[in-house]
Amino acid sequence: MTGLLKSLATSVVATGALLAAPAAMAESHGDCETITLGSAISLTGKYGVNGVHAKNGYEYAIQKIDEAGGVMIDGKCHTFEVIYYDDESKGDRSATLAERLINQDKVQYMLGPYSSGLTKAIAPVTEKYRIPMVEAEGASRSLFNKGYRYLFAVLSTSEQYLASAITLAAEMAEKEGKDPSDVTVAIAVENDPFSLDIRAGVKEDAERLGMKVVIDEKLPRDLSDMSAILTEVELVDPDVLVVSGRSKGAATAVRQIEEQGVSVPMIAITHCEAADVTGNFGDAANGILCSTQWAETLSYEDEIFGSASEYEAGFKEAFLEYTDKTVPYQVAQASAAVYVFKDAFERAGTLDKEAVRDAIAETDLSTFYGQIRFAPEGNNIAKPMVLRQIQDGAYNVVAPSEFASHELDWPRE
Repeated sequence: MTGLLKSLATSVVATGALLAAPAAMAESHGDCETITLGSAISLTGKYGVNGVHAKNGYEYAIQKIDEAGGVMIDGKCHTFEVIYYDDESKGDRSATLAERLINQDKVQYMLGPYSSGLTKAIAPVTEKYRIPMVEAEGASRSLFNKGYRYLFAVLSTSEQYLASAITLAAEMAEKEGKDPSDVTVAIAVENDPFSLDIRAGVKEDAERLGMKVVIDEKLPRDLSDMSAILTEVELVDPDVLVVSGRSKGAATAVRQIEEQGVSVPMIAITHCEAADVTGNFGDAANGILCSTQWAETLSYEDEIFGSASEYEAGFKEAFLEYTDKTVPYQVAQASAAVYVFKDAFERAGTLDKEAVRDAIAETDLSTFYGQIRFAPEGNNIAKPMVLRQIQDGAYNVVAPSEFASHELDWPRE
């Protein structure tokens, strides 16, 4: 099957599955008109795992919005449907599919792809055609210095992801009567925009606190082997190890840290939940710090999804494959992106895309995912990142202190 035919098949299957819920809901609250959203997203390839998480989050949000009465515009009920195409985790394909969605499928509103790199590929397309795009999975701060007017992101930018681990390491040093400048840091990240931003945020905070970065390495391209870097970590013996390589990199890091017996007092990694490191590696994951955009224990809530914990419970009920897992934040923020569209359409009171774009820009929305308010550049400036530590297989929020549900286990055994 050719790439295009594969993409078309994915679109038909995904859209058909999604249309089933609105059709059923229409019986309970009257016939609703359809608002079509488009999404070129990774359902296969390097980012396939997280792309599916995002798609599931989109679908759950549409289900919950329909259950709550749909999207009300000027007194009329509307329901969302999504046309999906599989970008196969390829930037050039993602841009091509965005063009197809706009020019052939006549989509006027877009949900984002997965990853900063693919968002970078699509953003020039949506900007050219003045198509509002609310994205949930592209965190690179470099997305928000291009002057885009039609790009909006519900998530915190990537330089914040693991910077809080550096602050936490400084706090631990001070508790031991040491100076933060005594702390040494090792960094190993994927060579992509998202992870390079994480690296920049970690280095900036380490420099601010006078810490020394003793290792600064790029992960191998396929993310399947970081044994050489971990051997260097063993030799240098840093106080903090920071790793960012999305789901595959997280799995490789946890597996090989255990295999090589690497002992570092503080290890902080991205994409722990998406990689299901607790399910795949058991006790080997204990003590690891995991950055997250959202956690089910946070005190966020709204009238559609309820509280953060109610969102998690409802999502697990709808998607049984997550029953024994922590719901990845990629799911939650995807749902939040759809909620932003609902709120903007209702405030705009029209389907005119320029009016909807302006309404999105003026968003100030309290959600189960956190507060959403956009800077002029399009990034969310109202929600912090948090750190969870894996403790006896559970993900517990340990930082920042105002959000902590548990004490930090430190040093990591």
